[in-house]
Parts: sequence; structure tokens; C-alpha cells
Amino acid sequence: MNTGDPFAALRGLRIGCVKYLNSRPLIRAYDGPVVFEHPSTLARMLAANELDVALVPVFEALRDPHYLLVDGAAVASDGAVFSVFLAHRGELRDIRRIALDPASLTSANLLRILLAEFHGLRPEFGTEGDARLLIGNQAIEFRIEQEKPGSDWRFLDLGEEWKRCTSLPFVFALWAMRPEAASIPAAEALRLLKREGTTHIAEIVREDDFATPAIRERYLTQHIHFDIGPAGKTAIAKYRELLVKNALIPASTEPLRYL
Repeated sequence: MNTGDPFAALRGLRIGCVKYLNSRPLIRAYDGPVVFEHPSTLARMLAANELDVALVPVFEALRDPHYLLVDGAAVASDGAVFSVFLAHRGELRDIRRIALDPASLTSANLLRILLAEFHGLRPEFGTEGDARLLIGNQAIEFRIEQEKPGSDWRFLDLGEEWKRCTSLPFVFALWAMRPEAASIPAAEALRLLKREGTTHIAEIVREDDFATPAIRERYLTQHIHFDIGPAGKTAIAKYRELLVKNALIPASTEPLRYL
């Protein structure tokens, strides 16, 4: 092993990362092979033992708590996230069906919880509807286009609404490791990747061609946070509590384990 390599503990591991802009600071400094995919695909690959470590939606970690989670590195928001929202026309109370983005169950179930717990609404969810849940880069593109004057679209930003209702941040995704591949050095290497990446956000903004530089900078510096922290862990526990209450995951006494 090359002890001069700060990422030596990750060499040989099968790593998967989300392909959206919001994950770039977590992986940019790594020069090894990485599978870039949608969140739901990464979750399936991790469960099927096709990956050893992956940036997965927090719902997957709560649904399958045998994974070991990396403390101190995440995709999170502390208020408006901008890239995860319900797009609708008219009033929330009039929504009957919501078309879900299949890319992340975390956002879909967060929306279910917000509507049921804090608005008393339980619309149908499916592939079509009079409102749409959008996430990721395509959500930002849609929002930029439809926030122009004259548009009748409204946006329920899920990060902002969660913060309003719980006074907590929300952790959307975090690194999960299969137990047989997990180690403290690997977790520390992933935290180092985050520290390195977040010091080069200006370069990431220049390198990417998504949207505009101003939007990329605002998104990565104002909307997205890359830590978990005590408040984030409290938020994960609250999300878990409400998932169980709404029968979206089974009740479990197995605690989440962080490295």
C-alpha cells in the first residue's frame, strides 16, 4: 500500500456516486474509478453487492440499516434546497395525484410525510398527476424556466418546508458502506474527499456546464451543505420516526452506525 496516497483505503473498493452537480464536491478529488448513476440505481447496486460504497439516499440507509454510514460527509440542506420540490398549479389542498420522480425514494417519502403530517393531505402518487415531484439537475432546469413572469407554476421546496415544519436541516444523501468493505480509514478518506472538494467549489463552478455559473455557485454555496453534524443526525432520526409512523418502513430497534 502506498502510505503517501491519502485515498489508499479507497483503492480496490467499488465506489458509486450520484451524477448530479450537488455531489461533485464529495468526489472531485478522487482519481480512481467511480460509477456515476442516479440515486435509485446506486441503491440497487449497493444492495446487490455490485458496489462496496455508494452515495445513496438517506431513505435507503434507514430501510436497510445494516450499512455503515460515513459521518461528516453528506448532501444536505438547511432550508431551501432548490433542486427538490413539488411543482404544482393552484392550491396544495386541491392536488389529487402527484407524479413522482423515480430517481430517489428519499424525496418521494419526504413529500408524503410533509403533506400527511403538516398539511393533512394524502393524494395519490404515481407516474402521472396534476402535480410533479422533481429532483436534481432536471429539477433546477425546470424551475429556472418556470419561475419566469407569467408562469402559473408554484413550488413547494422540500428542504424549505421540512425546515419550516421541524426547525431541522435535512440530509438527502450520504455515503453508505457494505459492512464487509467498511473501515475507519475508508471513512476518513471519504471525509478527506469532502474537505478537498469543498475547498474547490469555485473550480467546480467553472468546470461544469450545467445552467449558468451564477446558478451553480449559488446552489453549491447557499443551498447545499456537505456535512451531517448533530443537527443532521437529529433530522435523520426525526425522518426515521415519521417514516415508521406513516408505515413507509418497518419499526426497527437496530441503530444507525456511523464511522
